[in-house]
Amino acid sequence: MKKILLPILALLMPVMMFAGVNDDKPIKQNKIVYLYPEGQGVDKGIVEDGVAITLGPGEDNGKHGPETVRPSGDVYDIGDSARMEIYFPENPNGLMIINCPGGAYWFVSEVNEGYCTVEWLLSQGIAVCNMFYRLPYGHKTVPLTDVQNAFRYCRYHAAEWGIDKIGVMGFSAGGHLAASASTLYVDDITRPDFSVLIYPVISMEKGVTHMGSRNNLIGTNPSEEDIEWYSLHKRVNGRTPVTFIGLSGNDGGVPIQNSIDYYYALRKYDVVSTMHIYPGGGHGWGFNHPPYRKGDGLGSYREVFKTDLAKFLKDQIVK
Repeated sequence: MKKILLPILALLMPVMMFAGVNDDKPIKQNKIVYLYPEGQGVDKGIVEDGVAITLGPGEDNGKHGPETVRPSGDVYDIGDSARMEIYFPENPNGLMIINCPGGAYWFVSEVNEGYCTVEWLLSQGIAVCNMFYRLPYGHKTVPLTDVQNAFRYCRYHAAEWGIDKIGVMGFSAGGHLAASASTLYVDDITRPDFSVLIYPVISMEKGVTHMGSRNNLIGTNPSEEDIEWYSLHKRVNGRTPVTFIGLSGNDGGVPIQNSIDYYYALRKYDVVSTMHIYPGGGHGWGFNHPPYRKGDGLGSYREVFKTDLAKFLKDQIVK
């Protein structure tokens, strides 16, 4: 069995546990950038050549020790180690995506929705900033703080890297994070140019939300204000970026009403958007399919999904 080059994770557990991922063409990040080089206890972000490029961590999620990584590749306890892994394609088209794997705001699914996604995006000519974002652990602001700081860093270097547009992509709870970036941005620097949401959590309302994601983000007894604020279909406006939504009609993990409510909100404000509902697949199919894994939850609709998403992304390229 060939060893697999999965940076960072490979240092924390045997690479054989990731057998089947990128065996033939291991991917290697071009750079790793820690969002808070001096840790969460210091109100300081990334400084280069005396210039403060990003902001500090804001809240501290209390995680100051090593990360925990499960055999599945799920990463827990991300805190001081919050970081970006940045990849550049061989044939760039000017796009970059800040990628937010899911994990119910309890862990980060860094194989299925991380590395496998990165490899496909690179094949499309898209640069990728793959996020190891902090999990809330009772501190609801930290995931979005990390993504917004990633936008600040990547915008600062965009001209140097030949990047014309920077979008955001997220899966499940990572889709909620990507939708948060798309609706709760604070300025033009942190506003995505486009958004890709895959089987996303959108609402925090009981009966619609994914309760695990809700509990992990805003707590088991949240205020009405937090429920309202983090129900992102209510945060859509005319400046919400052009959006792609992909999901399965038989999703048993996150109710499809989440995506439908967000799509209706986008249409209400005339935001250019597209939603694709595939008959099968359930929840969590990401990019975890052959040659990465045996079988494919999305089945015969995998190529349809890839074609749909590739078309959307191609439309974002600056002509």
